[in-house]
Amino acid sequence: MPGPLDGIRVVELTTMITGPLTGMLLADMGAEVVKIENPDGGDPFRSYGGGQYSAQFCSYNRNKRSVALSLRTDLGRQALERLARRSDVLLENFRPGVLDRLGFPDARLVELNPRLVRCSITGFGGDGPYAERPCYDAIAQALSGMSSQFLDPRAPRLSGTTISDNVTGQYACYGILSALLERERKGVARRVEVNMLEATIAFMPEPFGYWTQNGEVADAYLRIRNSQAYAFRCADGKMVAIHLSSQPKFWLQLLDAIDRRELADDPRFATLEDRIANYEALLEEAGTAFARRPAPYWFERFTRFDVPFAPINDVTDVFADPQVRHLDSFMGLRHPTRGDLVSVRRPVFLDGARADQAAQAPPLLGEHTEEVLRELGLAQG
Repeated sequence: MPGPLDGIRVVELTTMITGPLTGMLLADMGAEVVKIENPDGGDPFRSYGGGQYSAQFCSYNRNKRSVALSLRTDLGRQALERLARRSDVLLENFRPGVLDRLGFPDARLVELNPRLVRCSITGFGGDGPYAERPCYDAIAQALSGMSSQFLDPRAPRLSGTTISDNVTGQYACYGILSALLERERKGVARRVEVNMLEATIAFMPEPFGYWTQNGEVADAYLRIRNSQAYAFRCADGKMVAIHLSSQPKFWLQLLDAIDRRELADDPRFATLEDRIANYEALLEEAGTAFARRPAPYWFERFTRFDVPFAPINDVTDVFADPQVRHLDSFMGLRHPTRGDLVSVRRPVFLDGARADQAAQAPPLLGEHTEEVLRELGLAQG
C-alpha cells in the first residue's frame, strides 16, 4: 500500500546528515523526494572513503531521486523554479543567506507556490553572533552541553555516534509534518526553521531541569547515579547493563540474582537516596559477583529474577540479537549497478506493516537527472 505521504513532493537541497535524514524520513513515509546535487562531486558524504557511494551517504539517502545540477546555472535555476511550483516541501541546509543569493529568497518561493512549506536547517539559527559559523555534529554537541554528559573532563576525548545531526533531522521532519497538516486544515504554508544548537538542547531537557530546579550541574554520571544504572564486566569479559530505576523491587531482585541479599541490610544502601550517594561503593560490591561467572549465567539469572538488563552489544552483536532478528530491524536494498547493501529500517509500523517495505537503494549522483528534467519540460544542453 502507498505510504501516508504518498502524493507529497519534496525538493531537497541538502548535504551531509541533517537535511538528508529529514528527506529520507519523509521518503520512507511515501513522499517523492528529488535531491538536487552539485554535479561536481555531489553531496560531500558520497565520497567518504573514496568513490561516490559511501556507507555514510547510503545511510541517509534511500528512496530518493538524484538530479545533478548547479543552481548557479540557468538550467539549474529553471529546474528549481519548476520544482518549487509543483512541490509541497522545499528543504535546504545552506548557511543563512545562501539561498537568497542564488535567487530564491523566501518571498520568491512563496510567490512561486503559496502552498510550499519551506524548511531551513542551520547550525545556530538564521541570525545572531554565531549564525555565519560552520557547524558540525561535534560543534553542536559541545556548545549545547551534550558533550559534557559523555566525556571525562580529566582526559577529554569526544566519542560516540552522531547525535546532534540526527536529532536535528528528526525535529525538522516533525516541523515539516506539522506544517503540512496545518496547510491542509487552514490553507497556510509555513516557513519551518530548525537549528542544530537548539535541537540538541531540546533533546536533553533533564540536565537543564537539574540545574534550574535543583541547582545541580549534571556531569556524565549524575543521571546514571539517579536512575541506578550500572555496567558490569563478567568473568568471560562480556559486559552487561542493568537499570534499576526507583522501584525497590528491582533492587531486591538484583540482590537475589547475584546472591547478595545481605546488601539490603547495609546502611549504605538502605534507601534509594543512600544507593545514589554510595553509587561507587555499590558498583564495587556488586561487581565482585559478576567477576566470578560468565555472561550467559547472569543473563539467565536476571531473566529468572526479572531484573532489567541487556548485554552491552557492539554493532556486530546487534545483528545477531534474537529480538532484533525477530523485529527484522535491518533490510536489504539492491541497486541495479551497485549491488546489495543493508539498511536500518525506520522503527515505525502502520497497521502492523513497515513504512519502508518498498524501499529503493540510494541513488547514484545524477542518476535521475534526465528523467526529472523531462518531467519538468526541460532539455539538458
